[in-house]
Amino acid sequence: MDPLIEHHLLQTRRQFFGSAGLRVGGIALAHLMGRSAGAQSPSAAAVAAAVASGARVHPAQPGLPHFAAKAKALIYLHMNGGPSQIDLWDYKPGLKEHFDKELPSEVRGGQRITGMTSGQARFPVAPSMFTFTQHGKCGRWVSELLPHTAKVVDEIALIKTVSTSAINHDPACTFVMTGSEIPGRASIGSWLSYGLGSENNDLPSFVALTPQFPTGSNGQALFSRMWASGFLPTRHNGVALRGSGDPVLYLPNPEGVGAGDRRAMLDALGALNQRNFARMGDPEIQTRIAQYEMAFRMQASVPELVELSNEPQSVLDLYGAEVRKPGSFAHSALMARRLVERGVRVVQIMHRGWDQHGGLPNQLRNQCVDTDQGTGALIADLRQRGLLDDTLVVWGGEFGRTVYSQGTLTATNYGRDHHPRNFCMWMAGGGVKGGISHGETDDFSYNVASDPVPLNDLNATILHCMGIDHERFTYKVQGLDQRLTGVESASVVKPLLA
Repeated sequence: MDPLIEHHLLQTRRQFFGSAGLRVGGIALAHLMGRSAGAQSPSAAAVAAAVASGARVHPAQPGLPHFAAKAKALIYLHMNGGPSQIDLWDYKPGLKEHFDKELPSEVRGGQRITGMTSGQARFPVAPSMFTFTQHGKCGRWVSELLPHTAKVVDEIALIKTVSTSAINHDPACTFVMTGSEIPGRASIGSWLSYGLGSENNDLPSFVALTPQFPTGSNGQALFSRMWASGFLPTRHNGVALRGSGDPVLYLPNPEGVGAGDRRAMLDALGALNQRNFARMGDPEIQTRIAQYEMAFRMQASVPELVELSNEPQSVLDLYGAEVRKPGSFAHSALMARRLVERGVRVVQIMHRGWDQHGGLPNQLRNQCVDTDQGTGALIADLRQRGLLDDTLVVWGGEFGRTVYSQGTLTATNYGRDHHPRNFCMWMAGGGVKGGISHGETDDFSYNVASDPVPLNDLNATILHCMGIDHERFTYKVQGLDQRLTGVESASVVKPLLA
């Protein structure tokens, strides 16, 4: 509903009489709430009453979850740019025999490639230069670039055969986070915020973190649509916490302004907004009121959240030297644990720089040095605190990389183009069977050999772990029942479930 259009419509006689019942009802409700709230604004009184009664400020939708959930929270580690599955997880020792040989045409099979390599005269096979060794009771083959993640492979369900229909970053990132290449859809975090709410009354239900990435990496842009609510109410947007300075801008009150002054200002502003809502009927005004109230509560909750003095030194050592540096991946990983520990429903960490079209060995090594210890520490930390059983952790990018080299190929240097046909992601924690591998690729990690997992099957599985039937989880927009998993058939990947 557009407030300006609605205001113009209200000027017509037909619109006035057609909506008079709704408007009068809204005015009466606001009047009754105002009488019961005394000097407070209606929304402030509602929040205060909810907290006093033990109710949730971010309630779940009626009927949700659909069934008992294995996971209460989601931490999504998005490696923006497309990590190379061949150099990290999809071990292909036989490729060494094909070094610098042409990728067989029957393997390519006429699949589309990007404009960045379509003009190459050759498509030479580039085996990974990194050593793989087996780890854990499961014997998982893991690249030397991931020594810390390798320590927790028995908690991980590796999926080798994820696929997407997008071949370029923007649509692929939009797809992995919203289930569609078309901008304007709701992100997975917003869907979960809308459906399940949050158990914390003083922090957002959905938080987005965008840590720094190594200098010299090819960092793709991050668009806010990756944590936006799309067609869902905007109160379910992810709240992006900053990595440097104050986590939220203007978090402290200005000099000379006390908490009582801020409360009085918000009460007055809430009363004005309620009056405007009674006149216009725009639900986004109610969102604005709720967000002002949440911002007031975050003035007290966020400083406590980011204060690490109460963390044992053993935990800080687990995350590494960078953990005390706001904006680092290690700091973001620890913040993710602290957020879910406080009842936040979804935490999304988006780390850029994984787009290695050239100079892959050096750049990929830098990316892994920046993220590997924090990732392994997050799983170990959740496990030792008893949080991993009901926290679902997801790791992956928007697509994979080609087996053939983009540009010059040598034994120690190569690049790889985008590859949507198959790539690796992993899940760990609530509802997931640890220590398994699902799906297989061909000898060139170029095609799915068995057990394909389209991206929306993965999203359906994430929802299932959170207690949601993806087919019943809808939101009506312009006459259509929208779903995170889209209108085409999608299925829960049952072999991944504990």
